[in-house]
Amino acid sequence: MQQGVGGGGAGWGQQGPHPAAPPQPPIAPAQGWPGQPGHQPPPQQGHQPPPLAMPSLSEATGHIPLPPAVAGTGGAVLAVLLIGPAGAGKTTVARHWASTRPVPTAHVSLDDVREWVCSGFADPQAGWNEHSEAQYRLARRTCGFAARNYLANGISCILDDAVFPDRPVVGLGGWKRHVGPTLLPVVLLPGLEIVLERNAARSGNRRLSDEEVARIHGRMAGWYGSGLPIIDNSHLDVEGTARALDEALARALTGP
Repeated sequence: MQQGVGGGGAGWGQQGPHPAAPPQPPIAPAQGWPGQPGHQPPPQQGHQPPPLAMPSLSEATGHIPLPPAVAGTGGAVLAVLLIGPAGAGKTTVARHWASTRPVPTAHVSLDDVREWVCSGFADPQAGWNEHSEAQYRLARRTCGFAARNYLANGISCILDDAVFPDRPVVGLGGWKRHVGPTLLPVVLLPGLEIVLERNAARSGNRRLSDEEVARIHGRMAGWYGSGLPIIDNSHLDVEGTARALDEALARALTGP
């Protein structure tokens, strides 16, 4: 008896054609096929893609770090009048305060402007007369114009002058008329022995007699009870006085 082998049969002794294998689905040409669109070669052996950077805490939470707070007056545009007797340190303190602020600030000294007059200068050592009064008024108007010009351009300004509480000619009202109603006056009033010592270290037109210094200092005491901020800088250095000035101005800005 003849035995047949089926075409591709799975066993012996079976007759007839062997059923064909079921069709297999085609392999999709994914990323591994050369020549296909979008083909990318596999990464080389040993090469690993860099790890994804983790977002920082500020990126993850949306937190924006703020700059450190500036104490005192900060960046406010101010017009300041520093009042005090001869030897109080007005010019030195005003210049230091202006130069250490975080925003542009100018310093205008009335005594400096008065001394722009060379020939015919009304020397304060000669006493108060019509010539000294006229030059004082002119210097005050000049300082006021300079201050308004600085303020109009966003630059703070501090002026210094020996303003008397009982003398309208050299009083506070004239300064407010020339600079503006937002002018912030602060009184610098150390003890008499301090101003006498500081005055003795002066020279030229800035040095007054001890009698004149004592008289001016006594009249400045009239500022007590006026409501103006008063700083006794008898035991403060320049930096400490400038800091006290800035704190007094900050209180004036936030007060009623």
